[in-house]
Amino acid sequence: MQGLGLGVARQEEDCCRLADQLGWPVAEVYVDNDLSAFSGKQRPAYRRMLEDLTDGRRDAVLCYHLDRLTRRPIELEQFVDTLDRAGVRQVRFVTGDADLGTGDGLLIGRIMAAVAANESAGKSRRVKRKLDQVAAEGRPHGGFRRPYGYADDKVTVLPDEAAIIRDLAARFLAGESLRSLCASLDAAGVKTVGGGVWRSPTLRGLLRSGRIAGLREHRGEVVGPAVWEPIITVAERDRVLARMADQAVSGRRSPRRYLLSGLLRCARCGGKLFASPREHTRRYVCLSGPDHGGCGRLTVTAEPLEELLADAVLHRLDSPQLADTLAGRSSADVHGAGLAEQLAADQQQLDELAGMFGKQEISAREWRAARTPIEQRVTERKRQLAQSTRTDALLGLPTGGEQLRQFWDDLPLTRQAAIVAAVLDHAVIAPGTAGARALDLARVQPVWRS
Repeated sequence: MQGLGLGVARQEEDCCRLADQLGWPVAEVYVDNDLSAFSGKQRPAYRRMLEDLTDGRRDAVLCYHLDRLTRRPIELEQFVDTLDRAGVRQVRFVTGDADLGTGDGLLIGRIMAAVAANESAGKSRRVKRKLDQVAAEGRPHGGFRRPYGYADDKVTVLPDEAAIIRDLAARFLAGESLRSLCASLDAAGVKTVGGGVWRSPTLRGLLRSGRIAGLREHRGEVVGPAVWEPIITVAERDRVLARMADQAVSGRRSPRRYLLSGLLRCARCGGKLFASPREHTRRYVCLSGPDHGGCGRLTVTAEPLEELLADAVLHRLDSPQLADTLAGRSSADVHGAGLAEQLAADQQQLDELAGMFGKQEISAREWRAARTPIEQRVTERKRQLAQSTRTDALLGLPTGGEQLRQFWDDLPLTRQAAIVAAVLDHAVIAPGTAGARALDLARVQPVWRS
């Protein structure tokens, strides 16, 4: 980067020297450093120069070389058209002089632009081919910043950071939100590789990356195993992706404020109760209308109901059903790991089919016919995997309700909600007595998971 900056500075010096020789005052220097004239990306300074020419604020252009101005033939034609409409005739170059104001000079300029475009396209193809080869071999890509969890060589695992990643993945699967995980990292003084504070998008990118599972990604897709050691397993990453996909479908983005969201039903109509806060009160309400479909005739205050059902959940974890609950969770974990392995096998089969089609070993019709049933299996297994990720709420916590009570208030609300949902299927809320100030226990009928 430093060399590129010095190159631009030298070009600017040469341009200013030529301007002095021509007796041209330099009104402004337009520089788009680190933006290729071939890429087609917007170049703010170049765009501003065209606008200044169009508006008559500039009457001449001096450039180091034509390929510094543009490497795209279509952009050269747009530049010439701008000059013609603005009546600008003075265009000079430090090297590779071409008079764009004459027919022969414009022809030479067009040839130079075509040659530059061809050179850039060839270089781009070589760079892409090299990157493809590096990815296929599972080697790390370049870049000046190391990935979190790995040393500067991008291969060696850093034990301290790897332990943090494993803890984050386990807590995310257990029900904690990305927002609460970021808050805990901030409280512990854990910084990103760049020394910044963790944000949800950054943490999401880390947990969903194939890198931490020992997979090499290229152009947004996993292309095979990597040469470095994984920090979490492929199955764990698949479960992380499944939970993220499940969150995307549910649309939950704002911080959770209600423990029992989605778990309450109206005894009058069977509809779901929705969070409905007032200025000083949190409530669950049966809402009417086409968007909710309830009767609109039931309301319950949130705090006493949440305390009641949370206490009931903790009590149930101390009951004889605890062994069955934990056994169910363990079997679900085994089932989820099996699903992840099957999902990886299906994806590998899809990749093999794509390779056969690319080598023309099978026709497009054969490829589509073979791909369809595999994609159907992938969709169904992802759905089942998303459901299985909800069984990790008690992971890493005391197994008994009495012991769990000691940690309950320190758990994030998202983790508390995950524990409740692991034990409670839903609760039916009956109408209350008009004017009652306390929650009538008879109003609440919990339906436990079997």
